[in-house]
Amino acid sequence: MHSLETQRLRLRPLVADDAPFIIELLNDPDWIRFIGDRKVRTLEDARGYIDRTCAMYERHGVGSLLAEVKRTGESAGISGLIRREGLEDADIGFAFLPRFRGRGYAYEAAAACIDHGRRELGFTRIVAINSRDNEHSAKLLEKLGLRFEKIVTMPGDPEELRLYAT
Repeated sequence: MHSLETQRLRLRPLVADDAPFIIELLNDPDWIRFIGDRKVRTLEDARGYIDRTCAMYERHGVGSLLAEVKRTGESAGISGLIRREGLEDADIGFAFLPRFRGRGYAYEAAAACIDHGRRELGFTRIVAINSRDNEHSAKLLEKLGLRFEKIVTMPGDPEELRLYAT
């Protein structure tokens, strides 16, 4: 998996040393509310999450990337294209810690990932799924050029999600 750069961010594959950040991000109340509780509480849990992400890089050439603020080197969030059971197309995802929201970082990171998916990976269609009550994410998906298509459910999860597509 390649690293990407934007004007303000460096997007790179996750590594084991990112475990403390992953614990913080995956236990953010908004992550749990809108994405789900991944039960990542310890460094070992976080390293397992990172290992699964790295396996996706190996298998599919895509996965979540850590978004670092170039100016400070701080880990701000993650964004990337992922392959998800139940979806035929690559899925754009993003999540940022509260202190980095409202600055345009999620848009910048997701736009770079979508561009990479189209130009370098040849994806003609990219989708996103989103909780029905996550209006901030829905607005960002629309700003990225995705449009609501239909309501879907994922394998093993009864929650109805909105599917957006390019």
